[in-house]
Amino acid sequence: MSSPLVLLDSASLYFRSYYALPDSMTAPDGTPVNAVRGFVDTVARVITDRRAGRLVACLDADWRPEFRVKALPSYKAHRVAEDATDGSEEVPDTLTPQIPIILDVLDAAGICTGEAAGHEADDVIGALAHREQKSPVEVVTGDRDMFQVVRFEPTPVHVVYVGRGWNKAEVLGPEELAVKYSLPVENAGSAYADMSVLRGDPSDGLPGVAGIGEKTAAKLITEFGSLDALLKAVTDPMDRKLTTKARNSLIAAADYLAVAPVVVRTALDAPVVLDRDDEVPR
Repeated sequence: MSSPLVLLDSASLYFRSYYALPDSMTAPDGTPVNAVRGFVDTVARVITDRRAGRLVACLDADWRPEFRVKALPSYKAHRVAEDATDGSEEVPDTLTPQIPIILDVLDAAGICTGEAAGHEADDVIGALAHREQKSPVEVVTGDRDMFQVVRFEPTPVHVVYVGRGWNKAEVLGPEELAVKYSLPVENAGSAYADMSVLRGDPSDGLPGVAGIGEKTAAKLITEFGSLDALLKAVTDPMDRKLTTKARNSLIAAADYLAVAPVVVRTALDAPVVLDRDDEVPR
């Protein structure tokens, strides 16, 4: 198999590096560099351990896109900095000055970065993975939301999940995701996104459907095949598979369910711009 195209969920990785390493790690001028060090170490391990032939560090052009907030005002609302007048994200004081350094390091090393105006890094990852026709794709992230991009064809897409650190990284494709969450293997990625809509995610301001947790959500999506099919069954008087309790919960959450897919699913048409060729420099 050819060397993979590796897509880095950059913000997820440098936030995790920041919290994993002490901020007593500083440059000679006293600037904290723990996130820089951890992020650079991660890039080095990706290139060597995953044998990346192509690599894109995917960036947030907008961490809380207007189209998602318009659909669901609670989206990431709790993460907005209290004194922010521009809706900026609350970021630790000692992390903020490290982000430009990380970008400088990527530039100096010749590593490609990608972003899309008005979109998050998730959308950059989703769009690039969706469009790839040549190489297998690996997404390196600490965010479970990215599980939705896994696929078999036309080129395989796997997620290298580093939520518990690199030494405990999990490599998940459709088969592994299906086993882990009891989802249908043939459309495990999209089924995961549908399950996420039902389950919700408090960390992103997604309330989910009351009374439907992860296991019930996975069972419903597996049984009906997709969120769209499930919602059609809610209004079908001939359907006998839905319990009264589940039907009532879904009816009560109709307004949320009408907008949540736009918030949860990556924007596959995001206008991604790369700053250079994505081949890993020799």
